[in-house]
Amino acid sequence: MTVEIPVEKWPGQVREITLGATADEGGTRSHTVTVGGETTLPFLHFEGEIPHPPVVGIEIASRRPDDWSPLLLETWSDVVDDPAAWAKAAEEAGADILLLTLSLEDSVDDATSAVRQVLEACDLPLIVFGPGQADKDNELIVPVAEEGAGERLVLGVCEEKNYRTIVAAALAHDHLVNSRTPMDVNLAKQLIILIHDMGLPLEQILMDPTTGALGYGIEYGYSVMERLRLAALQGDSMTQQPMLVTPGEEAWKAKEAKVGDDVPAEWGDWGERAINWETLTATSLIQSGADLVVLRHPETVQRVQKTIDALMAEAGEPELVAA
Repeated sequence: MTVEIPVEKWPGQVREITLGATADEGGTRSHTVTVGGETTLPFLHFEGEIPHPPVVGIEIASRRPDDWSPLLLETWSDVVDDPAAWAKAAEEAGADILLLTLSLEDSVDDATSAVRQVLEACDLPLIVFGPGQADKDNELIVPVAEEGAGERLVLGVCEEKNYRTIVAAALAHDHLVNSRTPMDVNLAKQLIILIHDMGLPLEQILMDPTTGALGYGIEYGYSVMERLRLAALQGDSMTQQPMLVTPGEEAWKAKEAKVGDDVPAEWGDWGERAINWETLTATSLIQSGADLVVLRHPETVQRVQKTIDALMAEAGEPELVAA
């Protein structure tokens, strides 16, 4: 006797969202990147469609970051002093998209110049985040939106305290936004509703539920992302946005990745440990539903992309099992 393995069919679907714009679409990118579209939980190919694999981005900065691990600065070498050179190096390292993070020290001219340099140096779709303080974000992101008109940038970070200005800039210049909330299903949904109520189409909103790093709260972040994806597949329209997370930023904050001195010998080689910390954080979040992960180390990019390729291999139909 054989028993057929039950297959779950969901009524909902994750929205498809496209980053970037080619020349035919008013931009200068060589190609666009589309995320979302899933009708099943991550990598359960036998239960539904996964039309687009998760994509991997690399974070660069408008100027040399003073809070990054020395391992990262050593790896990227002199390009960290030149956003155009850094963008080109990140593209050569295999990134699917780029995230440019602006600095508190940037003037408006600094920010717009960095965006223009990056757009001219590489062909990848671009995300631009402010330095993380509401007033400064608003000061820089509005002119950046104008500078990148036509490119379908992703602007951020939209949070409850400052989403209005950034969303208005996205509306004025046809960009996307990144909607970031603390790790909470209801808060993530509520901010999407508020942004959409301003008139921005849902096809221009990425959802960022935030995450912790491996060993630093990732379990809670994982469960929130999983619940958001379940709600989306069950038909909740305001949770059906593709999810963007930044495991690179989070993993390299952790002592195990950032520090090489005065740690137990059992921790092993610092460089390998740090790369593993970022890799395991990213791959865990991909399996919880992340559609786009942003990393910092080029070796991690290669490892995560290999994992995605393996997970995207067609699993086929479930076999009958002998009872």
